Amino acid sequence: MVAPRHPGRLPGRYGELVRLMPPQAIADDTQLENVIEMVDRLMAIPELTKGQALYLETLTQLVGVYEFKHHAIGTSGISGLDSLKYLLDENGMTGSDLARLLGLHASMGSKILKGERSLTADHLRKLADRFRVEASLFL
Repeated sequence: MVAPRHPGRLPGRYGELVRLMPPQAIADDTQLENVIEMVDRLMAIPELTKGQALYLETLTQLVGVYEFKHHAIGTSGISGLDSLKYLLDENGMTGSDLARLLGLHASMGSKILKGERSLTADHLRKLADRFRVEASLFL
């Protein structure tokens, strides 16, 4: 899988994105870099279409699986949730602040921090933008 380098806008429809770069299990670091490049391009779009959001979610899951299997860091006690909590603490933010950042009801911030609710691809993009980190930090 090689992500073509198209300097223009990305298609808005899922099927067109799939034709551009079909999502598949990542086999090596070169494929990983290509997928991450596409994830970065999608995350730079201010408002994703439904197709783009679904495609981004698919790619982030593929990246998460590959990195878990091949690039696991010896930090068995640190999860994506731990990383999120650390960044919130370092920035003086609360669960309510998290909910506002993600455009959710105030109660959802604490549910995310308790592990009762998962982050979506849109949430990952917003967190990555806000904290200037890679979205995979939260996976």
